[in-house]
Amino acid sequence: MTAETPSSAHQRIPLHIGIIMDGNGRWAAQKGRSRHAGHRAGVENIQPIIRAAADMGIKYLSLYAFSTENWRRPSLEVQGLMLLLGEFLDREVDTLIKENVRIQHLGSLDGIAPQLAEKIRYSVARTAHCDRITLCVAFNYSGRQDIVNAVKSIINSGVSAEGVTEQLVSAHLSSQGVPDLDLIIRTSGEWRLSNFMIWEAAYSEYWPTQVYWPDFTPQLLQQAIDDYGKRDRRYGGIGSKA
Repeated sequence: MTAETPSSAHQRIPLHIGIIMDGNGRWAAQKGRSRHAGHRAGVENIQPIIRAAADMGIKYLSLYAFSTENWRRPSLEVQGLMLLLGEFLDREVDTLIKENVRIQHLGSLDGIAPQLAEKIRYSVARTAHCDRITLCVAFNYSGRQDIVNAVKSIINSGVSAEGVTEQLVSAHLSSQGVPDLDLIIRTSGEWRLSNFMIWEAAYSEYWPTQVYWPDFTPQLLQQAIDDYGKRDRRYGGIGSKA
């Protein structure tokens, strides 16, 4: 018989985990390598974490890949990030389909090169039938702008003020159909959300680690899940430990 992990034995498994993948540049600097090398190492770490999350029973995994604020970075670095995403999609989509991973894009395709935007749309369409785990890729994403876009969409649909509900707003976000975040992991030791899924994160648990993203392992993901399972989520109520 296969031994159960602590989380599978007696702890709750989060339905939806978000990861703010931070620290690629600092990881590269520690090793005397270029920032692009750090970003490449970060991209190479995505597939093992998707596979581990699926194996652990996670149904939704959201990765913060590129924020709208990241456009402020040097143009060569931005171009490199765009190329890396395109390479990832070209190389990994067939594998994701075999492993039953559905891709959902969060954010806007405005300003993205047409060829890359088409690759994103194509990958979303090709994996639409997959249902083991949903991989939400926040690329060219802003949590605040996503809420603004949802409000505009609701207004344009003609809904009265009295008809606006939390559920309606959620249905107009780019994360529509995806449950709220249960757990947010941030690598590199930073303690902020950086405009990541701020509507969906209203009651999420937070788990920062000093480890840079390229060195984040399935074992650390398991540790985060185990820690999450020990927490008492009260949602404004008294909770079981009161």
